[in-house]
Amino acid sequence: MSGVDGPRTATRVAAVYGAATPPGRLSLTLETAVTRLTAEAGLTVARVDLHASPLPLAGTQGAEESEATRAAVAAVGESHAALIASPVYRASFPGVLKNFFDLLPIEALQGKPVGLIVVGATHHHFLGVDRHMRDVLSWYGALPLPVSVYLTSADFEEGAPTADATAELEQLADALLHLARTVEPGLGPVPLAARRP
Repeated sequence: MSGVDGPRTATRVAAVYGAATPPGRLSLTLETAVTRLTAEAGLTVARVDLHASPLPLAGTQGAEESEATRAAVAAVGESHAALIASPVYRASFPGVLKNFFDLLPIEALQGKPVGLIVVGATHHHFLGVDRHMRDVLSWYGALPLPVSVYLTSADFEEGAPTADATAELEQLADALLHLARTVEPGLGPVPLAARRP
């Protein structure tokens, strides 16, 4: 697995801001969920911010060895779970987030719970990111929560998530933490992508 042995009372969660754009509503939603997580004793959050620390393109020379890549991989690899926030971009998630996944080794997410937060302009693409992200997470053998949080402009008042949106984000954080503290490493078969000939 990924070197996260030890008591689950010391749970670590990677919080990924999956956008190249400056922080706004998406960042606020992620912070709301992170605030809920950090209220728990013995929990630490490792942050990956694809705006503040852009990653080199996967497949280019030195991409895997760059300081930004090493930090992002360590944040996820050393965590028990991941919380990923993504905007809707052309009915899917943005290229910077796909590039992040392309730089992650399989064991960084294998068998780990993942919570998804998505912010879009309207409800028209509410399953776009969810469906495409689950395809990618399946390749890693990750354990996405059954329901993600999808928010639109109507879920914000005066720049902050509404009470209902906040409640959904907190429920997502609670479910992610519960699963992270319950699931044992190595659950299920090895994903196809990790099998060796």
